Amino acid sequence: MTTSTEPRPSLNQRMRGVSLEAVGFALIGLSGVVVNFGVFWICVNGLGLASLRSNIAATVVAIATNYLGYRYWLYKDRDAASRKREITLFLLFSGIGMLIETGVLGFSVYVLGLDSHYEQLGAKVAGLAVATVFRFVSYRTWVFKALPDLEEPEIVAEAELLLAAEDRPAYTN
Repeated sequence: MTTSTEPRPSLNQRMRGVSLEAVGFALIGLSGVVVNFGVFWICVNGLGLASLRSNIAATVVAIATNYLGYRYWLYKDRDAASRKREITLFLLFSGIGMLIETGVLGFSVYVLGLDSHYEQLGAKVAGLAVATVFRFVSYRTWVFKALPDLEEPEIVAEAELLLAAEDRPAYTN
């Protein structure tokens, strides 16, 4: 087993890394918001679609553009060994985020009666804010998983112990 001479990153350094990740997530998310709101506005005002249908169409288009940004820019260094798993989880968590966003919009329009275009946009912003927090946590935790830092001896030692335990035959009487 090799040991690293480099010290482990401090809590401050790790928090800075998460902060930079959050900024990148926000930049990609902001581009998705522009796409989302643009498509929503076109669907509601240009095509005359109902607000919930417009929201779903807009969110689906934004999900597609955001995936490209996350995979090929923000999380390009993350494990991409199982692209099918990654896309499946991305779509699952994006879908849940869309349900959160659409639920807030539907509640606002159909329960609270806030149905002017500007009130719908306000509800869409509120729903999008809640869904964004959910998506950030979900994507970084389950979809775009970080590769283990092989320079950290504790992780290497633990992995070696697990592999050794799997290779040993089970004890029987």
